[in-house]
Amino acid sequence: MKKQIFRVFADLRFAIFTLLLISFCSIIGTVIEQDQSIEMYKINYPLTNPVFGFLAWDKILYFGLDHVYKTWWFLFLIFLFGCSLVLCSFLQQVPSLKVARRCQFFRTTFAFSKLKNSTILIKPSFPKILASVKTKQYSMFQQKNIVYSYKGLIGRIAPIVVHFSMILVLVGTIVSSLFGFKAQEIVPKTENFHIQNILSNGGLTIIPQNSARVNDFWITYTKSKTVSQFYSDISILNNHGNEIQRKTISVNSPLTHKGIYYYQTDWNLVGLRFKTNNNQKIEYPLVNVFPNQEKIWLTWISNNQLTENGLILLIDNLEGYCSIYSEDGQFLGNMEINEKLNFNQNLILLEILSSTGLQVKLDPGIPLIYLGFFFLMISTLMSYITYSQIWMLKKDKKLFIGGNTNRASFDFELEFLNIVKNY
Repeated sequence: MKKQIFRVFADLRFAIFTLLLISFCSIIGTVIEQDQSIEMYKINYPLTNPVFGFLAWDKILYFGLDHVYKTWWFLFLIFLFGCSLVLCSFLQQVPSLKVARRCQFFRTTFAFSKLKNSTILIKPSFPKILASVKTKQYSMFQQKNIVYSYKGLIGRIAPIVVHFSMILVLVGTIVSSLFGFKAQEIVPKTENFHIQNILSNGGLTIIPQNSARVNDFWITYTKSKTVSQFYSDISILNNHGNEIQRKTISVNSPLTHKGIYYYQTDWNLVGLRFKTNNNQKIEYPLVNVFPNQEKIWLTWISNNQLTENGLILLIDNLEGYCSIYSEDGQFLGNMEINEKLNFNQNLILLEILSSTGLQVKLDPGIPLIYLGFFFLMISTLMSYITYSQIWMLKKDKKLFIGGNTNRASFDFELEFLNIVKNY
């Protein structure tokens, strides 16, 4: 009974069916936004107007469609598919490889008639034909007047390597789902931070208590005043606050520390720092005018304690200046760093306070996934190697010779003709 169950799991139809289920679930995870807030699902999938007539936010949360790739049923499907690959490898691929390595002698002339490429040579030079086959890089086995030879056995290993690579990818996916996490941190310049704003994490994830510091953040611009690149200078600190690693990261150039990646993803402006005539420092907070749309900030600076009159300062970049507007929206000019702002009191713009947006990510299954795709590419190259066989039987001064191949039939026919044409 165990063998019958194993045969069912190793069946190609079962593997294809499981793979189709995984693909269908992956499509659901692509269509439905993953790891979002409950409010987002309530807005986009309301109970009063379900998508497709049945898909509402309560069903999405109940069945775990908001985090498909971390649900128990998705991981179970991956486990079933992995078991199918393992059993297929051991019950079908490995035995077929062992059969391919065996000496499959033809002891009767009738077997040659079933081959696509076969002929009969009259009074041939048996040693010369053997030498000719040997020069074609065939491995040969002989029992008196019977010969069996093959080459390209490595091509028969390709399916096993394919299964092995897919198992690595599946294991890497499960490891990432169970032990990985993703966090988003908005950190002001010169401040320390810990990983705390977790967006998603696996069931067995242990959040590391890493400490880091944002030393600096800046933006470079092109001649046309468009953003060229974002940069953050980050230091990794030990438990005593000492720097153990430092790197200036940018988009697509993260910092890596113990498998944890720090990506540059966003930025924000916090406030403006001024200095008064008596060397006092004053900070005015900046407010984003269009959250989640355009990055434009403004603040209000009053010229008296009653805040009835004042100026509006507007800024949309980190080029070192801000624009000044009156109460009624009249443009008064630009103010650069270390310039004075004069109205009843003298203020000098010292600094534009900024913060950087960092995505902190741990994906421990990535090395296994990359290794799996590497072996998958190797197996693709191996599958192009042709597995060819040649049989010979010498009987009554006649030599029966025939061959077969699993691909590149035309090339094998030419090779077979070259072997027998001179005899």
